[in-house]
This record gives sequence, C-alpha cells and structure tokens, in this order.
Amino acid sequence: MQLQQRINAIVKLGTVLSQLNSENENAAIVTLFEQAKANNGWFSQENVIFACQNWSDALSEENLNQWIFAYDANKFEVVESDVKIIAVVMAGNVPLVGFHDFISVLLSGHKVLVKLSSNDRLLLPYLTKQLLIIEPAFEDYIFFTEEKLEHFDAVIATGSDNTARYFDHYFGKYPNIIRHNRNSVAVLTGKESTQQLEALANDIFRYFGLGCRNVSKIYIPKGYNFDAFFKAVFSWKHVIHDNKYINNYDYNKAVYLMSLLEVLDNEFLLLKEDTGFSSPISVVFYEHYETQEKLKRHLAEHQSSIQCIVSETGLPNEIPFGKAQAPNLWDYADGVDTLRFLLNL
Repeated sequence: MQLQQRINAIVKLGTVLSQLNSENENAAIVTLFEQAKANNGWFSQENVIFACQNWSDALSEENLNQWIFAYDANKFEVVESDVKIIAVVMAGNVPLVGFHDFISVLLSGHKVLVKLSSNDRLLLPYLTKQLLIIEPAFEDYIFFTEEKLEHFDAVIATGSDNTARYFDHYFGKYPNIIRHNRNSVAVLTGKESTQQLEALANDIFRYFGLGCRNVSKIYIPKGYNFDAFFKAVFSWKHVIHDNKYINNYDYNKAVYLMSLLEVLDNEFLLLKEDTGFSSPISVVFYEHYETQEKLKRHLAEHQSSIQCIVSETGLPNEIPFGKAQAPNLWDYADGVDTLRFLLNL
C-alpha cells in the first residue's frame, strides 16, 4: 500500500472511534463496552469512551501529516522485500494503551504481530475489524497471537520493571524498544488558579491513576497550603462509587494508619509525603522543593523514572495542566521515537 492509502484508512478509523460514545445505541458497541468492563473492572465506560475520543481527535489527516513530516518521506514507501514483521507486546493498564504502537507499525509500512494483554483483549480486535472494512489491504499486515511469539524481525514490548527484565532476556537479540515503569509528576508553586488545579485533578484521576501519564507525585514549595488543591480535586469525588477504587483507598488508608504514618485525607484521596514516584492507587505522593533550580536538577537526575512533567513554571519538556492524558502522536512513551525506530529497520 502507498503511504496516502494508509493515511486515508487511519483517518477513517478515527471517524469510527468518534462514534464510540455513550449516546450510540448500536448493539455491538453497547456490548463492546459491557464486555470490556467485564473483562477488566478498571475499564469503566467513561474511561473507554475517553480513550476512544482522544484517539479520534488525534487521528485527523492534519495530525498524521504533521507527525510524518519530521521524517524522510521515502522511507514510508517500503518495497515488499523490505517489509518487516514487528511483534508488539501490549500492556493492559488503560484502554488501548498499545494503540500508538499498532498505528505506528502500520503507518511505517511494516506488518504488526500483536500479543494482547489479557486485561485489554477486546478493544483493539474490534477496531481492527473496522479498519479491515475500511481498507481490506491491511489484512495481510495485521496478526494476533496468544501463543509464544515467533517469526518476527523486531519487537516493541511494554510492561513493568519485572517483565522488562524478562523482555530484555528474551528479545535482546532483536532490534527492540522495551519500556519499563514510569510515572508522571506535577510541579506546583501555590499560585495556581482553580482552573489549573481542576485540570491537574484530571491528570491524577483519569483511568483511576493507572497510566504512566497519570500524575502520581506532586512537588510543592515549603509551606504549601493544600486547601485549594483539595477543593479542586473534589470534582472527582465520584470515584468513591467505583468498588475497585474505593477498596484500594480503604486498604491503603488502613495500612498507613496502622503504620502510624501521617497522611492527608479528603475521604477519597490520600496525600503522603514520599520521595518515591510510583504511588499506590488512591494515593498521591508529595515532596517539598527549595528552589526551581534545585528541582530542575532533581528532575533531570530522575528522568528515567518520569514519563511527563505537568507544570506551567518553565521547566524543560513540561506540559500544561490537564494535558497528560491527551498526548500528540509525536509524544513518544519513554521519549523513544517509535516511528524513527521502525523506519530505520
């Protein structure tokens, strides 16, 4: 397929994604939402729809053209003898978390061999069926397997630090991108507006905090007053109605109380002072900083643990409040340029 043919099909898939909303009464879509939730209790209809709408917005022709403009256009026209099979091992922590890798492989002109996470095994096959209706030529480019991965030329694998060690051992002899645990942080000054803090609440609570782009830690100046922060996050109080979330909140609260650890609590979110980055579900860590310059050095030293820096203080590579869960196509996980990797195989 020619590049423009691939782009046209992906743009049309974006239109299909825009139709996956709560107002759609199509029986297949209603069933998809129900089955996704049954398969993974964290996949609420609200979060599945949010993921689909984000991808719908991202897959515009304008965005796709802007994305590929940074690369040598000739490399997208792959002759049959140079087409590679790319094994993609997907995580399942948030809906469609591996979709960017999937689209990247197809856009690059290569074939994708997908190994789904058992936690997200319904959404991508559904979208693949829609894509094949749009462009049947993709049928020879998309494969799924539940077996041991074999007969591939390169691999993109995403998992925890523990699974990444396994990936390193098993896939080390192949060209690869192997992603580890990362978390996102926010930097506050105490001068944020209510609107900014409410946007930050979205960065914290969307997907129940399970994504690597969710803010799991905030940096605050000495003497920071949390009143405005707690008032702003109250818009997410509805998370207490989710059984899985509130069970985690109750458990973590009990553990901290029995351990005599000091935490701040608003009855659905716990704030704990901690130097770590990966906070448990329903918990956000916080740490004080002395100066912006010292904080800048600290963040640079720990960049391998950080996915996003949410801030509006002029820090390098920061993103605005509320944008953590709406990355551009060219915002690559772990800062590794997936498309360049694929085009240079």
